[in-house]
Amino acid sequence: MPDSRDPRHNAAWRAARQWQARARQTRPGGPLGGLKLLFTWLLFGVMMIVAMVLGLFFLLVGWAMMPFLRHRMKKRMEQMRADQAQDVGGGPQYRETVYRETRYRESRRGPGGVHEQQVLEGDYEVREDARGDRPRD
Repeated sequence: MPDSRDPRHNAAWRAARQWQARARQTRPGGPLGGLKLLFTWLLFGVMMIVAMVLGLFFLLVGWAMMPFLRHRMKKRMEQMRADQAQDVGGGPQYRETVYRETRYRESRRGPGGVHEQQVLEGDYEVREDARGDRPRD
């Protein structure tokens, strides 16, 4: 019976030996393999330098555009403020809105500051069913 502690009969040991043999076969041999490795590292380094230059370029372009963007946003805010001030101006719609809001707040408060039920104002009509009958209450 084979000894299980013997490395020649252990499956894991044999698999490790096979991996080592394959690694030796695929290892770059001679000056051509070393040259490939050198060119690969040089290409990687050049790509990293190009990426850094592009990143710095876009960063500087973004910084250069910031004053123009700030000016544009400032103009837009001024326009919005002017529109809002024009809407709030003392026109008849503004006075009517203030009057309605004041009446609404007063109507919500009952005696002693207790809130009453809210009533919607407006014109209402009672629709008939498809059969011509009025809905029942």
